[in-house]
This record gives sequence, structure tokens and C-alpha cells, in this order.
Amino acid sequence: MIEDKEKIYWLAWSKIKGIGVVSLKKIYEHFGSLQDAWHKSTEELIIIDGIGKKLCNLIKDEKQKIDPDKLYLKHLEKNPNFWTLNEPEYPQILLEIPSPPAILYYQGEKKLFENINPLIGIVGTRKPTEHGRKWTYNISKILAENGFTVVSGLAEGIDTMAHRGCLDGGGKTIAVLGNGLDRAYPSHNRQLMSEIAEKGLILTEYDYGSQPERGNFPARNRIVAGLCRAILVMEAPEKSGALITARYANEFNRDVYTLPNTPDNLKARGCLRLIHHGAEVIITPEELLSSLGVIPSLNEGQQLSLFSSSSPPITNNAKKTKEEPILSSTFRLVYEAIEINPTPFDVIVEKSSLNSGEVSGILLQLELDGLITQLPGMTYSK
Repeated sequence: MIEDKEKIYWLAWSKIKGIGVVSLKKIYEHFGSLQDAWHKSTEELIIIDGIGKKLCNLIKDEKQKIDPDKLYLKHLEKNPNFWTLNEPEYPQILLEIPSPPAILYYQGEKKLFENINPLIGIVGTRKPTEHGRKWTYNISKILAENGFTVVSGLAEGIDTMAHRGCLDGGGKTIAVLGNGLDRAYPSHNRQLMSEIAEKGLILTEYDYGSQPERGNFPARNRIVAGLCRAILVMEAPEKSGALITARYANEFNRDVYTLPNTPDNLKARGCLRLIHHGAEVIITPEELLSSLGVIPSLNEGQQLSLFSSSSPPITNNAKKTKEEPILSSTFRLVYEAIEINPTPFDVIVEKSSLNSGEVSGILLQLELDGLITQLPGMTYSK
């Protein structure tokens, strides 16, 4: 007998193409239960703000393909450990962001979120200089020795040094993946991933067997930023996924710190750009620790925006042309779902028939490529 019926229906709803997490939260809040919502008629769903007739018909068609109980039991065979958005064990800090993953898979020490010290994210380029590697390892190790939990993405380069430094400092580290828990990416980080699973925690919104697709990593970065009270960008060029994490951190009202370097170092130009837009500068580990010790809670006012309306986003708009961009089929679906006028996130999810995490990642990559612009209220424009 399956006891956790509500969890079953969270999983079932998450598998309906065209339903983004914003719509899913609205449905849950309206009915108070996704199990009850599953059995509601089209007429009862359509009264929810943002749930139009087209989406209602899509939901009706998709539900006919899904048996929630069978889906859940089959899912558990390879994905035994996951939280849904409504569960008390779900990381509460992620509930503060507008697009938390509806399903979050985990492996390792899931009680890390009970740590009284803030989680600190460390991100940067996959091909760092020796300067970047050394500073990342040393700062991560010092943070661990002072009780902080370090969060990163298990990628090559800065991420690897962040996890390694934290573990060597006797600390706990969290790796957020852009693929399923069954795969280490890059493959040579397999041993590091095993050590993190034993001594820390691994998280992902992608189920077993999911490949490390290009669009997954920007989406992954929103989770890194959402989990943390501060993000440290250690070394990053001007077109870098680390800058996506910094942008998310700013939108989520997290603090952003970055390591300065010479303008001659192209791998660190993105860090200088962040400083220009107001990021805190890392000068010494001691000063960083002092600053992290007085990070304000999120309800104590807004920090200076790194990407305010008076400053352009960090994208290379000079390369824009009127030619139609060359995109893969999946990226094309998302790009064509966006209008010249502001297009809401959930409308893009519905039109593209992709899941919200995948759409979020592709949107950020399109923005980084200078093809679209994000506007207030999770809307996008070409």
C-alpha cells in the first residue's frame, strides 16, 4: 500500500509537459492538495489565474497517459530518495526563490540544512589559472574549518577545488548536479562525487539516467544560488556560467563576492565586471570571514543591484545581428516561444512543452548569448 499519496501526485504533476513550477504552486495553493487537484475538472482548473483553456486541455490529455501510483512505484526503483516541494524536509531556503524545483533528488547527509551557519556557494571557470585554483582551495578549506558548508556544482576547475578544499578542511560540502545521481560529470570526478556522497550531500532536479545536457547547467546554477546566503565567484571570464549564478544570487537577494585579478587575465574579466557592478571584493580570508559573519537576513532590506536598470546585463550584446540565430532543436523551441512583448515564464514552458527546469536553463543560456532579455516578474523578451 502506498501511504504518501500527496508525494505521489507531486511527482505525477511534475511529469505533465507544459506545467511550470509557478503554475504548479498556484494549483497547489488553490486546492490545498495536488491529489485533489488531479481529480478536478477542466472547468474547476480554468478559474486559477494563469491556467488558460489551452493549458487545461493539455493537462487533461497528459493526465490520461499517467497512472500516478504506477508512476511512483516505477520511479522509486531508481530514484528512492527525493523531496517534493510541499515536504518539511525540502530545503526551506529554496522556497524563497521564485522557481524552486518541484522535485529534488538527494544522496548523502540530508540533515546538512540544519547547520546554523549559512551555506556559501563557490563557483567559477572550468579552466582556472593557478591563482584561481590556489585561492579557491584555500578559502574553501578555511570556510570549512570555520563551520561553513560549501556549495558548488562538481564541475571541472573551480568547483572541484571548492569541494576538495572543503573536504580537506574537515567540512561538509554540497554538490548540485546538472544530471542524474547515477552519473559523475566530468567522469574523472567520480571519486570526488563518492566522497561527497559519504561526507556531504549531492542534489539534483534530474532523475536517474538524465544526461548532462547543455541547458541543465544554467538551471542548476539557480539552485546553487538559491541554497546559499552568499556566492563567491573566484575566477570567471565575461561569458561564464558563474556569472549566471551571480545574477541569480542578486535576484534572490544573496550577497556576491568575487576575487580580483589583473585585466590582462581573460579568465577573470567576469570578476572585474562583477566588481564594477557592486560585488564585494575578496581581499583576505580573514576579512571575508568577518564579512560572512554579519550577512543580513533576507528581510533586512535589499542590497545594491549588480544588474540595475542603469547598468546593462553582463552579456556580449555587441555580437547581436539581425540574422536568425543558429540553435539546436530544443533551444529553438524555447526561443520561438518568446515574443517581442514580455512573455511570462510559464507561457514559455507551455508553448515549448519542456519541463520548467530545462526551460530555465535554456533561457539563461539564450540571455548569456545576447538573444533574449529577462524582465521583471519572470518575463522574457527577444
